[in-house]
Amino acid sequence: MAFDERMMRRALELARRGLGFVEPNPPVGAVIVNEQGNVIGEGWHQKYGDPHAEVHALAAAGTDATGATLYVTLEPCSHFGKTPPCSRAVIHAGIRRVVIATADPAKHGLVRGVDELKSAGIDVDVGVLGNEARLLIAPFTRLMTVGLPWIHLKWAMTLDGKIATATGSSQWITKPASRAVVHQLRARMDAIVTGIGTVLADDPQLNSRIPDGSPPRIATRIVLDSQCRLPLDSKLVQTASEAAVIVFTVESAPVRRIEALKQAGVEVLIVAATSDQRLDLIAVMRELGRRRMTNVFVEGGSRILGSLFDERLVNEVHAFIAPVLSGGQDAPGPIGGRGINVMADALRLEQTEIEVLDGDFYVHGLVPASASTE
Repeated sequence: MAFDERMMRRALELARRGLGFVEPNPPVGAVIVNEQGNVIGEGWHQKYGDPHAEVHALAAAGTDATGATLYVTLEPCSHFGKTPPCSRAVIHAGIRRVVIATADPAKHGLVRGVDELKSAGIDVDVGVLGNEARLLIAPFTRLMTVGLPWIHLKWAMTLDGKIATATGSSQWITKPASRAVVHQLRARMDAIVTGIGTVLADDPQLNSRIPDGSPPRIATRIVLDSQCRLPLDSKLVQTASEAAVIVFTVESAPVRRIEALKQAGVEVLIVAATSDQRLDLIAVMRELGRRRMTNVFVEGGSRILGSLFDERLVNEVHAFIAPVLSGGQDAPGPIGGRGINVMADALRLEQTEIEVLDGDFYVHGLVPASASTE
């Protein structure tokens, strides 16, 4: 088992290389080991629509794959999609044993990859480092099983919990090192979401600027704007031809504003409104899920972050905390909304990590599954 775990850890390491490149597919890694215990082939799913991890590993192993063991982080597919079934490639290569970290959560067809492999006489073991593998593909699982994207909340705040001063000044709370990490996170997202208040205050571009080349993904910029107030001369509208911009609004929004944004190259989508004429955020996220957006990054003010929190739509948190104090009774904190009534009900993050970035603190963690909308 120790050897199996070591090989699976390598497969998971390879799988992580695909983050940001393969969505809406899951990141997958594979390692092939011969009967002497030597690695003869490795691979990972490198880009959406390209061959899967098993195919790359089998190509690297060549004819030596006969009688070997395949370690793969996700159950090999048995259906025709963008690529042929991996299960058949494994069978044709003469693999003797397949070790799988976790089963495929998506229901692609009647015959599962595991069953097809077993029917071909291949020994199959499932569950080696399964928790780690399920964590890696959690956004894919949520999209496939619930129809919702994996929602990341991001904010920067002072040590005393303020995201801006009482006058709205917020640039810059954190240092360049923290902002560089934000751009790296943006680079693997399908969409970056903010509210019209943030746009009117900061005129952001909501793009990814990384020094080492093009980002893995060009995120769709999304503005939650119930009255279509997005200025036509904003950076978002002016760059709509470079990266898509979607405005979510409600039926009561002024028609002339809707048409003006459309003429400027912005997609405008009307969704259901709440009783106070705010956007139904669940409807917004379901539309993004329908569009197969896997990871959605929300960088809004306290109202939007609080509404998502209240609707149990948050899956992952990225908080950047600067060791500075701003004070101000009327200065906003990161999460507004209804909140909780007693501290015992406070949401406690899991898998929490803390990193120091040139004096700032980056706190990253996951929201428990029981605290998310299903």
